[in-house]
Amino acid sequence: MDRDVPYGIRLGAAWSWRLIVIAVVAYGVFLVLGYFSEITVPIAIAVLITALAVPAVDALERLRVPRLAGALAVVLGGIALVAGMLTLIGQQVATQFDDLRDQLIVGIDEIQDWARTGPLGLSDDQLSGWLDDVTQALQDAGSTDLVSRVTAVGTTVTHFVAGLFIALFATYFFLYQGKRIWGWVTRLVPQAARERVDSSGRVAWTTLTGFVRATVLVALVDAIGIALVAVVLNVPLALAIATLVFLGAFIPIIGAFLSGLVAVMVALVAQGPWVAVLMLIGVIAVQQLESHVLQPFLMGAFVAVHPLAIIAAIAAGATLAGIVGALLAVPTVACVNSVVRHLAPGWAAYRQPHGPPGSGAPPAADSDSPLADSPGPADRGDRPGGGRTPEADHDGRRDQPDEENP
Repeated sequence: MDRDVPYGIRLGAAWSWRLIVIAVVAYGVFLVLGYFSEITVPIAIAVLITALAVPAVDALERLRVPRLAGALAVVLGGIALVAGMLTLIGQQVATQFDDLRDQLIVGIDEIQDWARTGPLGLSDDQLSGWLDDVTQALQDAGSTDLVSRVTAVGTTVTHFVAGLFIALFATYFFLYQGKRIWGWVTRLVPQAARERVDSSGRVAWTTLTGFVRATVLVALVDAIGIALVAVVLNVPLALAIATLVFLGAFIPIIGAFLSGLVAVMVALVAQGPWVAVLMLIGVIAVQQLESHVLQPFLMGAFVAVHPLAIIAAIAAGATLAGIVGALLAVPTVACVNSVVRHLAPGWAAYRQPHGPPGSGAPPAADSDSPLADSPGPADRGDRPGGGRTPEADHDGRRDQPDEENP
């Protein structure tokens, strides 16, 4: 019966059901990870932080600092660095708060004058009506279901604090005993696949380290660009804006939007609507340059993934899992790509038992493949399920050993 079905259809059917099984398993894994997101997301973030911080711990270890103390020092130093950046923002805002308050009053008057005399040509009644509508909407939003809103905010804060502690503890232990933890993970797989799993993990880790470094470089360029725009336009709090933009660059989609919005609002309050429009143009230009030119090509250079694949991965991750999906999409795609490229020579070494009619001899194993010199069950005279083959019992060994069978 199978002979009546063209080979192309049989091949397509074989690939189809295997791809369906892979898709179902991947979807199941995605659901499980999503169900335990309060644990999996902090651990994933801890892995990213570890990829950034592990060179510092290794450097301290080369200076004869115990790894336990080095990991603790790096974690505490990272916390102090982030806290210092946030403190810098708060101090600048507090120092210039009085000036900003006075400029806010003047800025509101300028906006109203611009709305009356500018291209909008609004009347005083229209402005008053819109202000009343906005005030009423804010009052309605604040008075509607206040208890549930407070409960939701409290729950969110609790989850955030718990996730933060999980991420910090996981980061510390990854920095301190990362090799030991990875060794334990590799011992969970069958011994025959242990070496390939270990080498694949090391390749993925190298790629992840490159991705994190590229992300830091992109965030730094983004912060410097927007800070320069603020300085040129004489917008106050330029250093605080740069710090906020740098931190926000690590949060996909919403981070760049919020940091850019803050920069535009400061320009609006301090310098008026025209400077705010110029600031908006500058922010959009820097972010578009970063998103569509710098980030794809830097990521492509560091993680060897095409810029189009990076853009598609971010869009797919944001669609599936929001901000977290956008954050983890690119490193996931980069690691998978590196592992596949690492294992591909070994896969090519496998001999296909049946090929299409007239396909000729199967391809020979790559001499550089890690699997080329390892005998398979057929080479040893063993059956896949155990026992000896008749040929092996008769000849003792094959004259021409085959490559490893899957």
